Amino acid sequence: MRRTISAIGLCLFSFALVTLPAGAQVKAEPTPAAPVLDFAFEELVTLDADVPVGETPQGRRNIIPITGGTFSGPNIKGRVMPGGWDWQLASPGGCFNIKADYMIQTDDGVVINVVNQGRWCKDSNGKMSAPLTTPMFEAPKGRYDWLNGGVWVGTLQGTKVDGKSAVRIRFYRAH
Repeated sequence: MRRTISAIGLCLFSFALVTLPAGAQVKAEPTPAAPVLDFAFEELVTLDADVPVGETPQGRRNIIPITGGTFSGPNIKGRVMPGGWDWQLASPGGCFNIKADYMIQTDDGVVINVVNQGRWCKDSNGKMSAPLTTPMFEAPKGRYDWLNGGVWVGTLQGTKVDGKSAVRIRFYRAH
């Protein structure tokens, strides 16, 4: 019975739209404002030599050990703890995926888990899209719990620290 009523309601709505008098206006809701990004902090993450895993059913797998680093922003500062990994996958279709999972420690001793994921694909001209990520943070309740929710965006830039590979990551919160 519910499907019949829904179908009838849809037909009546469609009929009303088709039979609106000429010049009648349907009131549209205002378009919501576009999200704005606020800078939160920047990390400089040091990396060890990559560990090629090889071809898998999903593509070419590679892992990169995270050896340390630093981070700072207006409301947070500290070090990147060694021991995390950046899991990379290059798909046969031209996409590149990462999933980094590591810990940071603030100057006041609070440990926060960072899981930062991204996917970049080549367009029809073979150009790779911008390296943006969608990070998630897991902070203990308290001073840094502002990291636990919301929508985050990260940017990546390869760099060197003392001649070794590193990545500069900038984190922004959308609102």
